[in-house]
Amino acid sequence: MLVYLVVLALIAFWPVPVDRNAYESLLALIDWLQVHGAPEWVRYSLVEFIANIVLFVPVGLFVVIMAGRRGWWLAVLAGFAASCTIELGQLIFLPDRFATLADVLANTLGAAVGAVLGLVPLRSDRPR
Repeated sequence: MLVYLVVLALIAFWPVPVDRNAYESLLALIDWLQVHGAPEWVRYSLVEFIANIVLFVPVGLFVVIMAGRRGWWLAVLAGFAASCTIELGQLIFLPDRFATLADVLANTLGAAVGAVLGLVPLRSDRPR
């Protein structure tokens, strides 16, 4: 968990967008996919949105594992709070980064997905 949090902090507060060097390659890949049948709505913004969801899935998993079944909502709250903190930090301190509400939404959604995934092994099949 600690390694994940360090990596998340580095990604979130890197002075420039972390995909800056890969941006042109990503666009070329998306163009290639569209030439070969991918729908037009498959764009860079969608790839970025999905990447933000995936990035925050571990937040939800870790919080549910620590808080238990009844604390699933804490995972969503933690994802939302962490995302708001990250976006505010980028807005105030990192002029080359872009703080967006879409990132807050994607990150919170990722934490919610992680919470659901974390609930699966914690479900109780025993009758009460």
